[in-house]
Amino acid sequence: MILHRSISKEQMKQLPEAKFSVAIEVVQTKADAVSALKHLNEQPLLGIDSETRPAFVKGISHKVALLQISSESTCFLFRLNSLGLMPELVELLENPRIKKIGLSLRDDFLMLRKRAPFKQASCIDLQEFIKPFGIKDKSLQKLYAILFGERISKAQRLSNWEAPELSEAQKRYAAMDAWSCLRIYKLLEELKAKGNYTLAPEVQTELNTNK
Repeated sequence: MILHRSISKEQMKQLPEAKFSVAIEVVQTKADAVSALKHLNEQPLLGIDSETRPAFVKGISHKVALLQISSESTCFLFRLNSLGLMPELVELLENPRIKKIGLSLRDDFLMLRKRAPFKQASCIDLQEFIKPFGIKDKSLQKLYAILFGERISKAQRLSNWEAPELSEAQKRYAAMDAWSCLRIYKLLEELKAKGNYTLAPEVQTELNTNK
């Protein structure tokens, strides 16, 4: 496999939209959470991400509204604006036996701690994990495009994550972010183990100067 160091916005526009077949479950009650956590605590690897209602007024901010946690088969969308950061969720984040994969995790955890204190364990940030591979682009959208040749839509990023009900587009967007982190990590681990990849030559841009 040839790994490209970066990808342009123009190149990304030409890619097909990312395929996504994992089941999505919205977790809004304690009973839902107990069932979801039973499944998640049995997994060795999980993809995680979070969403916060955007604030368009200076000085106004919101707490994390949604915590997405995905296994290979199912992504659970925990509505923290209804549930809060439950002790059972804190236990999962602190569990050293389960690897949690995400991107820019420092920011996610900083925001999550505004709901409850915790000390995360066994967390892998893809922005750090990709460094030995020579990939320069660090956004989730670009990483996914480089590795899988597909484009993740970000159209729902600034939608209202505290809405009474999430739209199907919101659910898909949120689940895709968590699940894709898991998929990226698994592919990179496979490439690292087998060594069957090469880094594409860096494109040099010639600058014309007028003297």
